Amino acid sequence: MSLKYILAPLLAGLPLTAISQSVETVSDINDQTALAVTIYNENLALIRDRRKLDLPGSTLDLAIRGVSANMRPETALLRNITHPGDLNVLEQNFNFDLLTPQKMLEKYTGQTVELVRMNPATGKETREAATILSTNSGVVAEIGGRVETNPEGRWIFPRIPDNLRDRPTLVTRLATKTAGPQELELSYLSGGLSWKADYVVNLDNNDSSLDLAGWVTLTNRSGTSYPDARLQLVAGDVNQVRNDMRHLRKAPMTAMADAMPAPMEEESLFEYHLYTLNRPTTIADNQTKQVALLNASGVPARKELVFRGQDYYFRGRYSSLGQKLKAAVYLQFENREGQGLGLPLPRGIVRVYKEDSQGNAQFVGEDRIDHTPKNEKVRLKLGEAFDVTASKKQVNYRKVNHGHPYNYAAEATFRLELKNAKNSPIQVTVQEPIPGDWKILQESHRHAKAAANLAEWHIDIPAEDTETLEYRVLVRY
Repeated sequence: MSLKYILAPLLAGLPLTAISQSVETVSDINDQTALAVTIYNENLALIRDRRKLDLPGSTLDLAIRGVSANMRPETALLRNITHPGDLNVLEQNFNFDLLTPQKMLEKYTGQTVELVRMNPATGKETREAATILSTNSGVVAEIGGRVETNPEGRWIFPRIPDNLRDRPTLVTRLATKTAGPQELELSYLSGGLSWKADYVVNLDNNDSSLDLAGWVTLTNRSGTSYPDARLQLVAGDVNQVRNDMRHLRKAPMTAMADAMPAPMEEESLFEYHLYTLNRPTTIADNQTKQVALLNASGVPARKELVFRGQDYYFRGRYSSLGQKLKAAVYLQFENREGQGLGLPLPRGIVRVYKEDSQGNAQFVGEDRIDHTPKNEKVRLKLGEAFDVTASKKQVNYRKVNHGHPYNYAAEATFRLELKNAKNSPIQVTVQEPIPGDWKILQESHRHAKAAANLAEWHIDIPAEDTETLEYRVLVRY
């Protein structure tokens, strides 16, 4: 049997904001003159809400409706823009317990209300006094000297409780000296708002140039909407005291993208970067929204095929170290002004596409980048090559006289057979992380010492052909 509810104040035509016997001034979003939202990476936002109100020039209770349900009330700051200093906040209460039939039952637990029931045979309605005993996993009520669970009918409540609102509301008791129209600004930190960067790369046929589009994806689960807001985003790792953060409620999302994407302006802010959308935008509650961040065309790029070894096999005797090893595929470009970019890139996922012979864009891999300053390299691992493989084995190993100050010394010879099954020549990079104090004694291709523990070879392989790398190394530690 279904349970139907009715709220007596609604039937009586009482406004939802009349929740207290005392008179209070109510401000809703129709009073807004300006709204700015700054969203940080770590599920944090700064809201700056300006409203024009007619103040009496005395002490009053001001109910500011339409604030975030995930407001951190300890961060709220209310100030007078028209008459700075002419406002003193005496007390504030954040009411985020929202008006629902279930909440009404919970608030009236232990109290007597009325239950209206209809006789299905006659259609006649009767009213009975009912004491709500519990609302855990259903309703338990005492009606006419008996206890019933989940009684069918309509509940009649005398009024809406003082601490129950139809939407999140900040109630402040404040004192003002000047009467008349004035503009106030409420600023506060809130959870429930977050953003992330997503990038789309279109790679050319030769894998030597790319077009890059950056998008900002905003998610609003804060419990309210932000109409025509000035949107700013902060990229960087801002420290927060985690114990003060509220648990975020889960909510469904809908997705949309702006029909006319506009780029964002960037500037430095402290040790972070600030991105500003150059037009107002509406961020609706329970919505995922996308706006354009940047666009760049013709950025020089380089594909790299890499075989990277392990350091363990330099310490002992081994035979085969792998058959049909696959080359890792990397795509690299530089975030420089002269190469079509030169903007700080916020942390996000880069997805790469390339057109096939029919001109259709195909997905070829993705990778995540961290916050990347300008003039830095961006290196993406896209996957593993299908047609480029290697076989590797240790062909010789012997311990040698280590001498002071070493405790261990050995010579080892390795052979890599590199295979290219493609119908075009390629270049592969072989990287060997060699431990300890090492020296290449003999090699078939010249190496470079890329780092203190890394030897690197760049080897050209003809189309549908094989190339062999063999080297002997002395390792001491």
